[in-house]
Amino acid sequence: MDTSSSDVRVSDHASDVDPKAPARPVLEGPDIARMLTRIAHEIVERAKGADDVVLLGIPTRGVFLARRLAAKLEEITSRAIPVGSLDITMYRDDLRLGPARALARTEIPGDGIEGRVVLLVDDVLFSGRTIRAALDALNDIGRPRAVQLAVLVDRGHRELPIRADYVGKNLPTSLRETVKVQLTEEDGRDAVLLGTRPADDAAKTERPTRTGER
Repeated sequence: MDTSSSDVRVSDHASDVDPKAPARPVLEGPDIARMLTRIAHEIVERAKGADDVVLLGIPTRGVFLARRLAAKLEEITSRAIPVGSLDITMYRDDLRLGPARALARTEIPGDGIEGRVVLLVDDVLFSGRTIRAALDALNDIGRPRAVQLAVLVDRGHRELPIRADYVGKNLPTSLRETVKVQLTEEDGRDAVLLGTRPADDAAKTERPTRTGER
């Protein structure tokens, strides 16, 4: 999986981060809309028309992004693009480390994924463990011809050899920083917020598993 997009430079070291600074928006609604439009055109170009592409969003915000991408692809190709969701809760490798998680919904389009190009969609790419879980979940459903990945934000700090094929924005961060995607469908607004984790939280764990940091 290859990555191509411009970078937004954020502090590279924890010492550069102000622990008292409130979360601030680094991307707003118009930025997100432009990114999704660009990604949709890249999908059509790479997939030569997106005839056999199926979009599967990873709950929660990945599902909303997948639906938006499907709508943009339909505008470009004049064809309805199959879109669904893929719950990865039971495939996570950190279930025993935290409280019980509520199961989300897995919805596979009627024609299935066999022999299709499955495009996984998520909001933030971080350690890569969420995507590893998604690949395991997908393996139990069917055998696609290929699997690709689209994310709105790639914040770096990968723990697994996973890279996105389509990236809205590369956002280099320190481990002390937090990245949260807000979408109108869930949060009432579109934005990407950059914040700072409290020092005591950072000392407890280097790899948070909160929404938008996976």
